[in-house]
Amino acid sequence: MTRPTSGSGRQRTPSGRAAGPRSAQPRTGQPGRGQGAPRQAASPQRKQAASPQRKQAGGAPRKPAADQPRKAQPQKPQPDKARPKKAQSQKGQPKKAQSQKAQPKKAQPKKPQPRASSTRLGFQAPAGPRPARAQPRPARSRVARPLPPRPGRPEIRQRWLVGIAAVVVLIFLVRLVQVQLIEGPSLASTAEQARTATAVTPAHRGDITDANGVVLATSVDRYTVVGDPVAIQEFRGASRGLEDGALGIAQLLSPILDVPKNELAAQLVGKSRYKVLAKNVVPQVQRAIAALEIRAYVRTDLTSRRTYPAGTVAGSLVGFVNDEQVGQGGIEAAYDDLLAGTAGSDTYERSLDGLRIPAAGQESVPAVPGDDVQLSLVHDIQWKAQDAVDEAQRSSGAEYGIAIVQDTRTGEIVALADSGSVNPNDRSTSAVAGGSRAVKDVFDPGSTGKVVTMAAALEGGHWNPDSRFTVPYSYTTPNGQTFHDSHQHPVQRLTLTGVLAQSSNTGTVQVGEKIPIQERQDYLEKFGFGQPTGLGLPGESVGLMPPADVADWDGRTQYTVLFGQGLSVNAMQATSVFSTVANGGVRMTPTLFEGSTSPDGETTPAERAPGHRVISENTADTLLRMMEAVTEDGGTGVKAAVPGYRVAGKTGTAQMPAGNGWTFMASFIGVAPADDPRYTVGVFLKSPHSSIFGGDVAAPVFSDIMGFTLQKMDVPPSTTEHERLKTEW
Repeated sequence: MTRPTSGSGRQRTPSGRAAGPRSAQPRTGQPGRGQGAPRQAASPQRKQAASPQRKQAGGAPRKPAADQPRKAQPQKPQPDKARPKKAQSQKGQPKKAQSQKAQPKKAQPKKPQPRASSTRLGFQAPAGPRPARAQPRPARSRVARPLPPRPGRPEIRQRWLVGIAAVVVLIFLVRLVQVQLIEGPSLASTAEQARTATAVTPAHRGDITDANGVVLATSVDRYTVVGDPVAIQEFRGASRGLEDGALGIAQLLSPILDVPKNELAAQLVGKSRYKVLAKNVVPQVQRAIAALEIRAYVRTDLTSRRTYPAGTVAGSLVGFVNDEQVGQGGIEAAYDDLLAGTAGSDTYERSLDGLRIPAAGQESVPAVPGDDVQLSLVHDIQWKAQDAVDEAQRSSGAEYGIAIVQDTRTGEIVALADSGSVNPNDRSTSAVAGGSRAVKDVFDPGSTGKVVTMAAALEGGHWNPDSRFTVPYSYTTPNGQTFHDSHQHPVQRLTLTGVLAQSSNTGTVQVGEKIPIQERQDYLEKFGFGQPTGLGLPGESVGLMPPADVADWDGRTQYTVLFGQGLSVNAMQATSVFSTVANGGVRMTPTLFEGSTSPDGETTPAERAPGHRVISENTADTLLRMMEAVTEDGGTGVKAAVPGYRVAGKTGTAQMPAGNGWTFMASFIGVAPADDPRYTVGVFLKSPHSSIFGGDVAAPVFSDIMGFTLQKMDVPPSTTEHERLKTEW
């Protein structure tokens, strides 16, 4: 549909645009506009933009611009039922002149009209009554113009941006408060711990020495070489003419550690941060590694190694330590609290590559060395005792041998030897952990136990040294128990001294018949049977005793205990009985500990437990004279004699169960000089093959060890003659 270039009653401006308002024309072909609805008034901007086109066309109908977007295609005009048919002009004819009523009024500013949404196109039409037109304008086809974009509202975006920024700032602020105030101390502590390293400085373990200061065990500085495979991956050896990584480090360490570089490089590959490359490295090697200046990749940690300069001398007695330098046996374990000392520490901050930060805080706690422990052992006597029992074991075919040398006045152990003593420096076998048999192995004391019976008989006043007994080979007690001597012999007429000198079982049973059963039990306990020896060595056994209530003793046990059967003791318990008699009847607790010396040189002597009296001094002297008869002519222990010294002692041959049969413990325990006792020596040989009797295999060993001890300790020979007691009547 077209529009006339001009109409009656309308004035035009020089630009060709009408000065007055133009009446809205019906658009029957426009979609979304109701019939008879007034056309929306064009804005001044739109009119101004359209004026040049109209002027150029010279009043011809305006065509839509080529670049104007077309939202809706023109539709075929529809008849307007609301208007008279005559009001419509023919297509292509100009409009008639408008009536006077349609003349434009004076130009007045229009009030903005409310815009109603179109139900179909979305643009608004002016509200209010539609202005009347004198003549209808011919319908024309027209392209719908898009609505101008709605003006933006920047204040909304600003509010959103401000809100988002405020939330972000609030989050950072909350996190800042959380990190600085709430978690700050914890995070700071965690970070400090992460960069703080503590190196433990091992304490120097105290030495173990003999009574004269001879070192039996000591500690020396050693080092453990440790690699960091993760850090080694970053090693660059080009500047040194080496390969990078593990192979380069291996090239440096191989000649020092004497390990093939390929083997060493294989150990340095992995994700571990701690790889032990070598242990017990001597200081010379440690200094060579330090000179390589590869501390960030390989370090050397100070450790300590226990060495035993005396080797096998007292090896079973001294014991050993484990890799953490903790005592595991013998003296090392018994006095570990004194020897160990207190480890120190070196706390410092380190960088990522493991190096110490010089300016950071450092704290060092010095290590406190352990005390030196001095034993009552005498190195040379210990060596002699070991050598003697080793030789006795070989010559007699015994399973093993034990020798003990004890100071009768103090109870101190001068030597405690096991045959086949081990070397604590050699850990190739488990023998080093065996301990000393002198306290861990138990056996029946045999005839050496008869000394307890004689002490009870004399102390109780039941018999005296000259009491007479008729001693047959076989004897039956009133309760029907029959006992035999070790050798077939005719009936003997022996004194109490003779019964002890001949070691007669049948004679001893007769002696014990007069001793009450409870008294027999009491003297066994008084002499230390069934109780700890006091040495405190690991693995010690207190032995086996009959029931504490003598009412539970069977008819045979009450007699067998009289000659050393029916109970078990260790070698130290058996030896201590003779030391008690030699010390005037006062029992001293056996001990190996002489004292300790602190790192600053202060010496602390061992506390000595007071002795307690078991028998009177008169009984002890009498019993000692009776024991001298054992080593004299006619006695069972003549081979125990020591030239120049009076010797008192007792032989023993104890029967022991062994599998399905029996074996024997041959022994001899004696003291010298008998006129002024100084030392007690006990010798024990298990399962000897050459002879089962202590007088044959153990007594000669006693003589050898006792003679050496008396000379070593400068004990003067006996000066008084022995007044012999009668052994027969």
